[in-house]
Amino acid sequence: MRLRYNYRVHPDAPQRRALARAFGCARVVFNDGLRARREAHEADLPYIKDTDLQKRVITAAKRTDERAWLGEVSSVVLVQSLRDLHTAYRNFFSSVTGKRKGPKVAPPCFKSKRDSRQSIRLTANGFCLRESGRLYVAKVGDLDVRWSRPLPTVPTSVTVTKDAADRYWASFVVDTDPKILSELDTETGIDLGLAHFAVLSDGRKVDSPRFLRRAEKKLKRLQKSLARCEEGSKNRAKARRKAARQHARVADRRRDWHHKESTKIIRENQAVYVEDLAVSGLGRTRLAKSVHDAGWSQFVSMLEYKARRHGRTFGRIGRFEPTSQVCSACGVKDGPKPLSVRGWTCGNCGSVHDRDINAARNILAAGRADRPNACGARVRRASVPAQCGEAGTHRDGRTAVAGIQVLRGPVDVNNPIFIHFA
Repeated sequence: MRLRYNYRVHPDAPQRRALARAFGCARVVFNDGLRARREAHEADLPYIKDTDLQKRVITAAKRTDERAWLGEVSSVVLVQSLRDLHTAYRNFFSSVTGKRKGPKVAPPCFKSKRDSRQSIRLTANGFCLRESGRLYVAKVGDLDVRWSRPLPTVPTSVTVTKDAADRYWASFVVDTDPKILSELDTETGIDLGLAHFAVLSDGRKVDSPRFLRRAEKKLKRLQKSLARCEEGSKNRAKARRKAARQHARVADRRRDWHHKESTKIIRENQAVYVEDLAVSGLGRTRLAKSVHDAGWSQFVSMLEYKARRHGRTFGRIGRFEPTSQVCSACGVKDGPKPLSVRGWTCGNCGSVHDRDINAARNILAAGRADRPNACGARVRRASVPAQCGEAGTHRDGRTAVAGIQVLRGPVDVNNPIFIHFA
């Protein structure tokens, strides 16, 4: 399987200038290629092929006075930037035609030098790892890398990135074999929330760390200082970096905590099931800040790829599954309940439920039901029969009494009637 390993890089002043030059050239090539294809589309001309576009915006552009400085950076950087444009167009076309599942993909847009993230990507012929532990990048030099862990195999590509906090990162893509863990007989369902970040079906509750809420006071002070600085001044640039670094610390703490919790859950359970939440929709409500602070999507993504890497089972159940309305003991649907109701008693079997634990148990049951059996078929949970005390009258005049369906009116001997006794 293909994995990505991220490391901090510390370039010196000349190397930072060389990286800034590479970022700018990659951005210009991307924008030139996008502009050429847009102009061809507006003029009703045929779609420009990838090879023809590369000859126009890279090979031919280097011979002009306006783009002669493209030769100061590695050609691998320029080719990979243009390949990103090709990928963006293919994803857009696949989304329009329906070949790509999921949310619709927008067409590619122009890049700006004021973007908070600048990056370049190089293949194996544009970089190499020195024996001293340094990373050599073509026409940049040997970069000092902070190796927090060794690479499992030789990387196939590397992406050098600069974030909003002026930190440099090297992200290596490696092809490695899965690390299958020993099989266990434990499975769990996870109910994600805000009061508790995660509630497991075994009753364990994981408190939400709320990293953004804890850093709000300092962020407020830094943002106020940034707003008071004059546009374009050096003091404003310093204030912007301070605010960006504080936001980066919050994101780093959240990511580190997600990694530790997801690894613990994967190691302790053979199968993990979660609910498919509409995070993008919840992010537009009054709870948006708390939803984004929790980072459910990042956490679920970590669970998914770690389960695939370690030979575990991972499943998502539908977001419309009534996990908070069904009794996990007898399976009777008790109806919707407001969020203020944190515990309830089943009217059928009398079981007392904690709302979150009951939802986690229902997620586990639904995940087991959706899991393919030996023949590859899905097995849903059997429906619960009607109780003997549930007597009522239907709209068409039929009456159900004590589990016996009684039909009013004449009986057609050609259509036999099957009576079910509860």
